[in-house]
Amino acid sequence: MKIPKPLVIIPARGGSKGIPGKNSKLLSGKPLINYTVEAARQVFADELICVSTDDLIIKSLVEATGLKVPFLRPEALSTDLVGTQEVLMHALEYYALNGYEAETIILLQPTSPFRTAKHLSEALEIYSPDLEMLVSVVESKSNPYFNLKEENAEGFLENSKASSFKRRQDCPPVYEYNGAIYIINVTALKSKQISDFKNVKKYVMNQMDSIDLDEPLDWELAELLMNK
Repeated sequence: MKIPKPLVIIPARGGSKGIPGKNSKLLSGKPLINYTVEAARQVFADELICVSTDDLIIKSLVEATGLKVPFLRPEALSTDLVGTQEVLMHALEYYALNGYEAETIILLQPTSPFRTAKHLSEALEIYSPDLEMLVSVVESKSNPYFNLKEENAEGFLENSKASSFKRRQDCPPVYEYNGAIYIINVTALKSKQISDFKNVKKYVMNQMDSIDLDEPLDWELAELLMNK
């Protein structure tokens, strides 16, 4: 379907504790940020893609691909304490001041290098403007009906959700956000916190394509798979 006034936002901070400098770090010979930029450009026109960064190296790497970086994010929006919502609102305000009032945000985090243009196109097909958000997920191997436990008042472990299932395969599937794709209704974003969204649907991705680079071990696995 046609997405109402889209704006793709790729948040790429220069700092990172888990993997220092990861957004500009080479993964299988290519800067990590470039995987997401390339996927976005296969689906959207350049003028609809915003890399929000505070880092001159990232800006230079992105612009070397031919995509213009519209601004450098203020230092106040570039610390560990700043949430995604503030970053998105800053980008929305910048584009509004320059004459483009976005109605749909496509948030693509650079830490998902196996997310492709195909995934993005499939997710966009599922989205509809009556949703607050469509988000990419992966089926979790951990299940609250089976192998996720909580400690009760007596200090003993019990199922996080009461059940009588004997096999994990019989349990209802549960999903976790994989961080690859968020398609967000701007009206909803302006009215409440993303964590308070209720009208949310899923786009399911497989385990490999859902790899999110957060720790050095994640990077080693991605490098191994890319070079295989």
